[in-house]
Amino acid sequence: MPDILMRKRILVVEEIFHEGGPPQEKPLRRGAVLAVLQNPYAGRYVEDLMPFMDDLKPFGLEMARTLLAALGNDPQAIEGYGKGAIIGAGGELEHGALWHAPGGYAMRELLGEARAIVPSAKKVGGPGTRLDVPITHINASYVRSHFDAMEVGLSDGPRADEIVFVLVMTTGARIHARTGGLKASEIKGEDGLR
Repeated sequence: MPDILMRKRILVVEEIFHEGGPPQEKPLRRGAVLAVLQNPYAGRYVEDLMPFMDDLKPFGLEMARTLLAALGNDPQAIEGYGKGAIIGAGGELEHGALWHAPGGYAMRELLGEARAIVPSAKKVGGPGTRLDVPITHINASYVRSHFDAMEVGLSDGPRADEIVFVLVMTTGARIHARTGGLKASEIKGEDGLR
């Protein structure tokens, strides 16, 4: 099984008080944790990628715990989430897809078995590549007020033989959400959609 070799980790927390409307007393908190890892498959085609996915499962949980702690360490305060990957030029898109289960299930487990699928984005790019990580409500993907994204990236990665794995969490809806649709208070929690 490949070893997980991390070059660096970045933690970002935003506090958003307004987006042009009236300032809110309690800001929306939106955070991301990025881990820059060596890609064990860079530069070659490997048929069986599953060993690395298995190795990433405890790593995903560690990343989710780090992010939750930065946002106050209260699982009940988290309402939105997303994940993503930026794969260096020596890798392929499928290497980023390895993050789906380890990243998504880690957050869902940590947040009390959240029901909604964790939205995702991935792309191949070099140092400085930015990624818009999509965000939805943790229990119902159709809650329109929580449709959001957080742009992430770093200046010196990913290098050609690296992958940047990303987790994002938020404490609520967009700060001035007012576009209708299913409200968080109306979630039935039956299927992860509504």
